[in-house]
Amino acid sequence: MTEPSLHIAHTYELAPAAGDEIRAFLDTAFEGDFSDEDWEHTLGGIHAYIHDSGGLLAHGSVVQRRVIHAHRSYRTGYVEAVAVRADRRREGLGGRVMGALERVIDGAYAFGALSASDAGAALYAGRGWEVWQGRIGAVGLSGVEQLPDEEGSTFVRAAAGRPLLSPSRKLIFDWREGDVL
Repeated sequence: MTEPSLHIAHTYELAPAAGDEIRAFLDTAFEGDFSDEDWEHTLGGIHAYIHDSGGLLAHGSVVQRRVIHAHRSYRTGYVEAVAVRADRRREGLGGRVMGALERVIDGAYAFGALSASDAGAALYAGRGWEVWQGRIGAVGLSGVEQLPDEEGSTFVRAAAGRPLLSPSRKLIFDWREGDVL
């Protein structure tokens, strides 16, 4: 077994076999609850993944989303598809993936955002991500739609050297098919 190594690549840099391996990994890691739309949300940004001679151990990606706050549109690094192989959890692999994604957010975005499962919330909170205390919506075909089910599970993190936005104003995400957040 080789030492696990971290790889960082934009979607366009992934060889077809690597993309197929990541998709299969995510299908397994999310126990069949990873849809084609979830996969589409994972693409178009930076992937951080950990591999050893036995295969893929962990993955996450950060993609650009537009978020409106207080009448201003922000370029936001949105974290997607963070997973660690079941038999390798609690070894710090998720933290290594998040560290790589946070460096991307610090260098390219105003802030980071993500939607956390109950199982993943502790990882993000332990890294300084904060639950957004304000309202959440998305720009839909009929205007801004409220997303009350996303409140309490949406985390944000200021990019290095930037202030975190005020929760007194709503975050309004761009629309997309499937899970909006």
